[in-house]
Amino acid sequence: MKTAKALGIIVPPMLLTRADEVIMSPLLAHRVVSCARNNQSLLGPSGHRPKAYGDLARSQLASGNLSAEPSSKGFVVVADEKSTSPSWKAVKAALQSFDRAGLLGLVQDLYGVDKVNKAFLHARLGLGSGQLAPYKAIISRWICPDLVKSQSVSISKAKKAIADYQKAIGEPAGLAELSIFYCEEAFSLLESCAFEDERYFAALIRMYDQAVKRVLELPVAERHAYVQRLGNLRSRARPIGWGIEDELNGVWYEAGLDEY
Repeated sequence: MKTAKALGIIVPPMLLTRADEVIMSPLLAHRVVSCARNNQSLLGPSGHRPKAYGDLARSQLASGNLSAEPSSKGFVVVADEKSTSPSWKAVKAALQSFDRAGLLGLVQDLYGVDKVNKAFLHARLGLGSGQLAPYKAIISRWICPDLVKSQSVSISKAKKAIADYQKAIGEPAGLAELSIFYCEEAFSLLESCAFEDERYFAALIRMYDQAVKRVLELPVAERHAYVQRLGNLRSRARPIGWGIEDELNGVWYEAGLDEY
């Protein structure tokens, strides 16, 4: 059973009895449903939000998926158990009824709830001088963790940081920088301890290949510094063993980087 809280209906805090349920009197339950239908805010005209919080619930009401049902403690606003999980289409439809202030309030809430959201918005909007810093921090944490503190390695989470940046803004130079940074951090881990994992090595080689391709997508005038760093990575691979140096050299020569 999905409750009013699960559907995003905001009610006064004193009405919250459990994390997953909103119990209310019959009169208030009727008001919640009425507000949702009429796109009105339960907080009233003096509330800080100028637009209704009942938009998601209103879309549920339109399809008959929301109602006020009696319980032992009062009334609970619930959704039909058979309703499917919301899709982007449903979210888009619900957003159509938001005005500018309502949308800004929603974005503000998303901005404050997660660091990933903050990094995405900063990058997409071109804000600040350190747009790559949050993504580099994630890469460093997961590809070069502090093993003394029992931090784990996660190739997928490190790669996801690059994917998230690509979705946010995807500047070619930024993608080249993050790809090379991933490789540099990987070598920092391999140089600091006897870490032997074939999947880790394979991911490093693939990322080096991607980094080379991304550098070659840049204007010729912008490639030199990146090519130097790619060359340094080949040198760092020599003492690691496991055939990593040979693999990196193969990518290097195939791309013709020795001409730079």
